[in-house]
Amino acid sequence: MGVQRAYAASLLHALVAVCALCWALSARCVLGQTQTGQLSVDASPQNARNIPEKMFGIFFEEINHAGAGGLWAELVSNRGFEAGGPNTPSNIDPWLIIGNESSIIVGTDRTSCFERNPVALRMEVLCDSKGTNVCPSGGVGVYNPGYWGMNIEKGKVYKVSLHIRSSDTVSLTVSLTSSDGLKKLSAHTITGSKKAFAKWTKIEFHLKSSQNNTNSRLQLTTNKSGVIWLDQISVMPMDTYMGHGFRKDLASMLANLQPQFLKFPGGNYAMGNYLRNAFRWSETVGPWEQRAGHFNDAWGYWTDDGLGFFEFLQLAEDLGASPVWVVNDGASQNEEISTAIIASLVKDVVDGIEFARGGPKTPWGSVRAAMGHPEPFKLDYVSIGNQECWMLYYRGNYQKFYSAIKAAYPDINIVSSCDRSTISPSNPADLYDVHVYTSSSDMFSRTSMFDNTPRGAPKAIVSEYAVTGNDAGKGTLVAALAEAAFLIGLERNSDVVEMASCAPLFVNDNDRRWSPDAIVFNSWQHYGCPNYWMLHFFKDSSGATLHPTTIQISNYDQLVASAITWQNTKDKSTYLKIKVVNFGSGAVDLNISVAGLANGIKNSGSTTTVLTSSGPLDENSFQQPEKVAPVSSPIANAKQQMDVSVSPYSLTSFDLLLEPSKHSSM
Repeated sequence: MGVQRAYAASLLHALVAVCALCWALSARCVLGQTQTGQLSVDASPQNARNIPEKMFGIFFEEINHAGAGGLWAELVSNRGFEAGGPNTPSNIDPWLIIGNESSIIVGTDRTSCFERNPVALRMEVLCDSKGTNVCPSGGVGVYNPGYWGMNIEKGKVYKVSLHIRSSDTVSLTVSLTSSDGLKKLSAHTITGSKKAFAKWTKIEFHLKSSQNNTNSRLQLTTNKSGVIWLDQISVMPMDTYMGHGFRKDLASMLANLQPQFLKFPGGNYAMGNYLRNAFRWSETVGPWEQRAGHFNDAWGYWTDDGLGFFEFLQLAEDLGASPVWVVNDGASQNEEISTAIIASLVKDVVDGIEFARGGPKTPWGSVRAAMGHPEPFKLDYVSIGNQECWMLYYRGNYQKFYSAIKAAYPDINIVSSCDRSTISPSNPADLYDVHVYTSSSDMFSRTSMFDNTPRGAPKAIVSEYAVTGNDAGKGTLVAALAEAAFLIGLERNSDVVEMASCAPLFVNDNDRRWSPDAIVFNSWQHYGCPNYWMLHFFKDSSGATLHPTTIQISNYDQLVASAITWQNTKDKSTYLKIKVVNFGSGAVDLNISVAGLANGIKNSGSTTTVLTSSGPLDENSFQQPEKVAPVSSPIANAKQQMDVSVSPYSLTSFDLLLEPSKHSSM
């Protein structure tokens, strides 16, 4: 009886779980049944419409250690010892001491040569290589584990920079080692006679690793008694994305999405919980040693600001994306600056635009030029704030920002945090920002969110959207499918929606402040979540031609579709891409009918690509990074009338290769 009761209970629990899942997904439980439907595509030129050139892009926020310890390739955490605050002695976390207090005393003081970051590390070495207090084997000093371990690769070269001061004889070994310090991967010894480093001196050299180690650390050790001060210690891989300091594997994942814009530096990160911790662009430019860094109080960790305003602009340029700068509008999560005293912040933003766009001889353009980029960046979009329209002073402050920016740079597109209903000649905007965070079932229903929006300016930028809640997990298939349906709705309404990007973009698996995210990584691995792979289905949509589609299917409302024609920039081939989201549990046999094509479909060269898995809640992981990933296969006999099968819980694209135009050049 006990076994039978347990079996019955487990069966009941299983049935409850299945029913709960079906309810959560808002899909009919018709497993085993196949639906039949008709998908019609009107490909005639007279009914076609162009999708905006910058329709799909990416939004970067410094959350989840996305930049510090992620996209920005700096390996040393708290490189300037400022994270513990200005009062010394201070916490030097994550730095740790090698040796006990009988051999070394380590602390901080305010003797750095850098005015904006005055804290330096002071090592008082009490032991020596001989005498009554002999240093332990290997010496004493400090080590830094980086961001949950440094990934050091065999044969790769790492640039080490540090500042040193001492009035004593110096013999300091800088090494990359295993996490326990017992295995040396590479080392360099800095030596100097008494007073050789009496003044602060910058030392730079390269280390080439002899081994692979995904959990390494940086050590600075000595067996010479005396006092040594250290500051601004950096280890950067020489092999970074386009040589600009971005972690190559992570930046390449962004490049593979072909984003048409990059919105930065974030939402809450740009604002801060308190204004003293907001992102201040001017504090993040110039030589990296002179950047003060700041506490990211929105997401709870220190940032050295190596990934600053210049680097974001450089990343956008490297990706071929238009930068969209989110500026602090005088508000944080807990504070507001009144319109009466907002003028200095307004001037600061105008100065920031000059840094990006000004000539190399302008006051701020010269700073950019000195950083190695004499040519202006192409900054055409500025977003005022982060959804603060409800705050007391937002509209008054917005007017000040709008007027000042347009007076100096009339071509810049200004994004308002207010919704469309508030935009008027007296409260103008080029675009208005929309954020959507909701469940998968609601996100799927929002495929029609903009269907009834009045046509005409201003258009929306849906700069943050994501499925959240129980069925989102850490990035599930069903969440990706719901977002795909939403994006199909944006494609269809791209006459009133200009741009769209998901959020958040990155998560370091060691510091998951938000789930789900598009890309997961640690010090040496990475993978795309299902929604990352879903975005690949839309990377050809920006600037493409949209065609009307209609679906006819009885008693099944879980299907959405779109159709575009796009051109492959490499070989100039033109394709008709038909995307179909099946958000339900039933397979669908579709008859696809294409009418009005100016050029026919070639018999060969077409492909179908499917994103699906064995279960709607399936996720990717480091162990199975492509459990849910697109699979492509050729279409044997593509034509304007085709019978196809669409799997349950799937996103499918049919890329149909078109015959060359008779008027195309050879």
